[in-house]
Amino acid sequence: MDSVFKRLYSEYQQDVFQFLIYMVKNRDTAEDLLQEVYIKVMNSYHRFEGKSSEKTWLFSIAKNVTIDYFRKQQTIRKRVMDHFDWGEREISSNGPLPEEITEQNEEVQKLYSCLDLCTTDQKLVIVTRYIQDLSIAEAAKVLGWSEGKVKTTQHRAIKKLKELMSEDGRDIND
Repeated sequence: MDSVFKRLYSEYQQDVFQFLIYMVKNRDTAEDLLQEVYIKVMNSYHRFEGKSSEKTWLFSIAKNVTIDYFRKQQTIRKRVMDHFDWGEREISSNGPLPEEITEQNEEVQKLYSCLDLCTTDQKLVIVTRYIQDLSIAEAAKVLGWSEGKVKTTQHRAIKKLKELMSEDGRDIND
């Protein structure tokens, strides 16, 4: 198992980390979640049946860890909101963007910001399909959805991103 774990880590760690950083927008959080993903891999590899690729299986775990993280953040946010009775004001994270993103050109930064305005499902599809370059079938396995849902969500996400990107007169395809 030790050599399998090392191989999985060396082959996929960067891809999984990139997925996590695009989802949570914070290097430290992504590093913490990456550790959590690989702990789950280590604890559950014996149940891996090979019905999908190891990469797809790893991204499924990363997706679930990310969703659990978001749920936990919503619970914490709700407790803070309830405790201080701040009404409907939303607490937003203005943490620094990952260094890799801030070095990108303005258009990529705008796309990244617009991605935050999409639903979690839309964001998951865009990241798995276009950033991680998974096929529709692979994305469906990672997300635990039908291929039809991946296609529909992808279509809606692209439409929303195009609308958001063109709000200042620039089209996403320019």
